[in-house]
Amino acid sequence: MSEDFRSKGGKKAAIVAVIANCFLTVLNIGVGFMSGSSALISEGAHTLTDIITTIVAYAGFHYSQKPADLEHPIGYGRVEALSGLFIVLFLAVISWEIFEKAIKQILFSQNLIAPDIYVALMAFVGIFVNYVVSSYIIRIGKQINSPAIIADGQHQRTDIFSSVAVLIGAVVSNMGYPILDPIVAIFIGFLILRLAIKLFIINFNYLVGKVPSKEFIDEIKDIANSVPNAQNAHEVKVDYMGNYAIVALHIQVDGDLPTSESHKIAHEVQDKLREEKSEIRYVIVHTCPIGLDYDHHQGIDG
Repeated sequence: MSEDFRSKGGKKAAIVAVIANCFLTVLNIGVGFMSGSSALISEGAHTLTDIITTIVAYAGFHYSQKPADLEHPIGYGRVEALSGLFIVLFLAVISWEIFEKAIKQILFSQNLIAPDIYVALMAFVGIFVNYVVSSYIIRIGKQINSPAIIADGQHQRTDIFSSVAVLIGAVVSNMGYPILDPIVAIFIGFLILRLAIKLFIINFNYLVGKVPSKEFIDEIKDIANSVPNAQNAHEVKVDYMGNYAIVALHIQVDGDLPTSESHKIAHEVQDKLREEKSEIRYVIVHTCPIGLDYDHHQGIDG
């Protein structure tokens, strides 16, 4: 996958998300103030955060594309995870503000009026737009293997549930229960907070080097073992750098082979792993003579 393809894909996803959320933000907040719906105003604040988080996600994605240099020999991939943590902080602040306003309305009965029909119509618009846009962003994120873009699409998808909550709140409030409107606002706040926690865990794991799935490790071993004269791939270590990964592993080779032949086999393993797993950018291969005991209880090596 070329960097130009990834860059164009990330840019398209960001543009679509910003345009869609600008449209929803203006309508949600405008209709919310005219109808007196705290839930819809909160949803407007939610879509406003979508604009900012999309910009931050794309900025992190774009910066992570910078080529490696002398000071950063393995590239800038972790910038995507750092941008994700900034998004987490922003979402936490927004959720707190929503909680504070809605709780005051419930405790002190401030502005408890039933929202009008336009709130329900706006909720329908939100459900449709969020479904189309989130599906598009997630699809592009998977195509270009970008955790930042995928996370932004998942963030967008949670707005479908909050729009459904606004719709239910509007209907029930007009049945004589206006207090449900700020309660729905609190529910939206919890959705935002839940997303913040989920994104924190994902991006924190990228930064601290969480072990990938067993399936991914097994795939690496199978590819390495498929190279002629390479056997028993083991001690596989993977470190994710945002959209790409660094792999270190050991393989066993015939101990009677000359150094030049062992060196060639190691490079064939490196090339095949990068060829068959597009997310792998760097590979370090350590060759072990077959039958020789070796102490593997140490840090990352090559």
